[in-house]
Amino acid sequence: MEPAAAPPPSPPPPAAAPGSAELVCAQGRNLKAVLCQRCGSRVLLPGAATFARRELLLPAMRKKAAAAAAGGGGDVVREHWLVRDMFSFENVGFTRDVGNVKFLVCADCEAGPIGWHCLDDKDSFYVALERVAHE
Repeated sequence: MEPAAAPPPSPPPPAAAPGSAELVCAQGRNLKAVLCQRCGSRVLLPGAATFARRELLLPAMRKKAAAAAAGGGGDVVREHWLVRDMFSFENVGFTRDVGNVKFLVCADCEAGPIGWHCLDDKDSFYVALERVAHE
């Protein structure tokens, strides 16, 4: 009788891209704290969000006053932390409604937008991985 073969290693979460693999645990949640790139303020604690892929257009990242003066332009972002409860955030601000969307910004330095929230879906807040730092 042959010995039982070792089970294959568990695959990474299905949505995790190679560049983000060190940020995502086996359950698909954030391994590290999520911080503002500009001031270092803590936005999310480890384990507070789930990795998600969704193509979203976010306005170019600027301080609130500079964004108002500059007008349009933006970036398509595809990798996000998905937060299901707005009270999971440690430190985040929301812009005024832009159509049916509110953008997420750092509550301390107002840099952003770092993410996006559609008013039609009360339980989905997206934070773009490329717009935040991790510790």
